Amino acid sequence: MNNKYFWLGVKESFPIMVGVVPFGITCGVMAVAVGLKPYEALLMSLLVFAGASQFVAISMLGAGVAGWGIITLATLLVNLRHLLMGAFLAPYLLRLPLAQQMMLSFGLVDETYALTVNQINKEGYSAEYQLGSSIALYTSWALSTLVGTLAGSYIDNPLNWGIDFAMPATFLALLIPQLKDRVSLLVFLVAAVIVIPSSLYIPGKWYIIIAALSASLIGGLLDGGEKCEA
Repeated sequence: MNNKYFWLGVKESFPIMVGVVPFGITCGVMAVAVGLKPYEALLMSLLVFAGASQFVAISMLGAGVAGWGIITLATLLVNLRHLLMGAFLAPYLLRLPLAQQMMLSFGLVDETYALTVNQINKEGYSAEYQLGSSIALYTSWALSTLVGTLAGSYIDNPLNWGIDFAMPATFLALLIPQLKDRVSLLVFLVAAVIVIPSSLYIPGKWYIIIAALSASLIGGLLDGGEKCEA
């Protein structure tokens, strides 16, 4: 194990925690508010480790949805974007032992993916870097959820504090350094043009999947065209 890249992954995850921690606290508060016991809320964060899916599940429980099959399907649809992230990292992960593949796949969230891709662009893929980032973000998510469950009786709605802006700001900080060439800029613009109007007219979170697939297709075509010309 290359400790240098492991600790680099941990270090570069710290700024991202600014956006993760408030949402972890909110997740804990909301879970307790809908009737989950504190240990159940913490167990969800430890076993699921997917903020968007947890918020969907908690909201459905709060609305009285009792069918676990429906909740599971809804959370799977929300996390379909992980198929795209996994497909991109598959050529690197498939070189690793199965146990490492499973561990890194479990810890693959949006923030870890963005940091890992940035590291690939700079120095190449490092499983140690991805593991360090995953552990740092997993720990911060679990601890912030625990804080939320303990503070649930004192905080009515943390989103009233405006902390919901922290996560979009975090993703913008991760995205902007990646816009270095014509292809990445065009892919970004395609995704933006599609996602903004479709979010107004398409129910649920399907607009995310549609925009991601469309932008990926355009990016693949443009990147392939440039390689052919070269």
